[in-house]
Amino acid sequence: MRKGSAGFLVAMRRVSGARCRSLYVGGPRLRSFLEHLGCGTVPVMPQHISAPFIVGGVEPKLIEEYVGGVSTSSSHVSVARMVAPGGWEEPGQRPGFEEITVVLKGVLRVEHEDGVLDVSAGEAIVTQVGEWVRYSTPGAVGAEYMAVCLPAFTPDSANRDE
Repeated sequence: MRKGSAGFLVAMRRVSGARCRSLYVGGPRLRSFLEHLGCGTVPVMPQHISAPFIVGGVEPKLIEEYVGGVSTSSSHVSVARMVAPGGWEEPGQRPGFEEITVVLKGVLRVEHEDGVLDVSAGEAIVTQVGEWVRYSTPGAVGAEYMAVCLPAFTPDSANRDE
């Protein structure tokens, strides 16, 4: 479910009916657009995210994006829950974002240029912009973890190995 898109459609209907002051505002891009249409300053308000956007094409890993480019049009931060089965691994990458990863269940292996770290449930790891890393789940159980990227993750900014 894409809340940002639903919010945009609701807002457009209300703008066309000249009721600018009672809009659901789905994010900074929508606020800017509505202000451009002459709705005046659109108030900033909390955005409830009732369900994540499920990112496809990364099977067998499950990615649930709560905040980011796909789910909320955020470019400054992304927050996602990942569930990776045992034996999963992804290509190495040299991302253009800082990544803070908190492991909720299992063990996440993080290879880096100077070695390997196994990050267990209840632990976290912070990787810096431009640092080469590769994530995997060496155990049979796999791992569940939350990832926060600053700025927001994009496929291009991950700079994955080919």
